[in-house]
Amino acid sequence: MPILPGRIWLIDVARGLALLGMAAFHLVFDLQMFGFLLPGASTQGVFYYHARIVAGSFLFLAGAGLWLAHGGGVRWPAFWRRWIRIALAATLVTLATRIVLPDWYIFFGILHSIALASLLGLLFLRLPGSVNVLLGLGVIAAAWRLPPLLDWNHPGLRFLGLNTAPTFTVDFEPLIPWFGPFLIGMGLARLAMPLLPGLARLRPPPPWHRMDWPGRHSLAIYLLHQPVLIALVWAMAQLR
Repeated sequence: MPILPGRIWLIDVARGLALLGMAAFHLVFDLQMFGFLLPGASTQGVFYYHARIVAGSFLFLAGAGLWLAHGGGVRWPAFWRRWIRIALAATLVTLATRIVLPDWYIFFGILHSIALASLLGLLFLRLPGSVNVLLGLGVIAAAWRLPPLLDWNHPGLRFLGLNTAPTFTVDFEPLIPWFGPFLIGMGLARLAMPLLPGLARLRPPPPWHRMDWPGRHSLAIYLLHQPVLIALVWAMAQLR
């Protein structure tokens, strides 16, 4: 059974804010791609950290969502429906970027990472919340320590995050360190159980109650926002 009878408004809003941050980063990337910004603008300075905060937020919220939906017992039909949607969307992203950006296509981006983390997360559902938080911090720390020791640069193992050779792709969220925020989200959601019934009942007054809409449709927005942004920036480039 699910931990809660309904959705938590604040989590949907947080997911919507993460989408806004992602769209802002992709807009900077697109402006750079069409020459409105200097090369490297999206990967240096504030946007270097911006991209990592946004990615970590998505994985943290995905981990929290896994616990909220299945912490009281895995509802397999619901789990597989959601997982298949994410996996198909990840495959679509790979195919599309393989055509448009063959030298930089996305083979293990944010959706691939969430799909794999969701499967692995099932193995950690029964652990105490504090243990998952500590394990998550350990996975993040391993990103700085393990690659120089193991140096797994085989292309088929890149998704682990243990490679030391450069990875040429426009979106790369390997298992290490990005499974870390997922575990932390699972752990904190479990630790916050006493607060969850009150949060589930929270409904702000209009118009703020509509702020959760993007978070309720995050996958569709993720897939559609970048083509829209690219089209807008391309149109701007034609008017220069």
